[in-house]
Amino acid sequence: MNARRRVDAGQRRVSAAANGDALVASRATPLSAEHRVSTHPPRDSVRGVARSASESSALRLWVVLSRAHSAIAAHAAADAATHGLTLAEFGILEALYHRGPLLLGEVQRRILVSSGGITYLVDRLTAKGLVERQSCPSDRRARYAALTSQGEQLVADIFPGHAAVLTQVMAGLSSEDQDAATAMLRQLGLYAASQPRGTAASAPIENV
Repeated sequence: MNARRRVDAGQRRVSAAANGDALVASRATPLSAEHRVSTHPPRDSVRGVARSASESSALRLWVVLSRAHSAIAAHAAADAATHGLTLAEFGILEALYHRGPLLLGEVQRRILVSSGGITYLVDRLTAKGLVERQSCPSDRRARYAALTSQGEQLVADIFPGHAAVLTQVMAGLSSEDQDAATAMLRQLGLYAASQPRGTAASAPIENV
């Protein structure tokens, strides 16, 4: 009888321990993602920084724009690389293909690189036999960049596929949304270009 009581008591202790372990385990279960997010302080109050609604919107838009550009540019660069070109080199070829011969300064403004950078890139494309320099009849100091026949043929062959890649990755927005985004981003870019660099605009952000 005593032995049986000791066995029953031992079983109760094991059961209690198991229940205790289950309770501890339940308390240690990680919170759901939704619960974790809801317990974090709002971004606008992290480190005690209070931001206005307009400032928060501007910062959020900047991050979203940067990430969207990076994601899309990665696809464009990967496609250009399959043809042995960097994205900047492809940009020069595409500009010359659709615009014809351009002064180096015009090419520079179109693909947004430094003056030294455009010279280096045109030199590389010249070495590949895709671009040539031409004299400017009205200014001996100015030089045009133009596609060679080999460059013309290359762009004619590869541009349709490049356009298809960009069309595919832009399909996350409908054609109507793409048009609306284009109009808004053009407006944003023109406004930003009109502002003095390195300093806050004199007008409050709310009035932009």
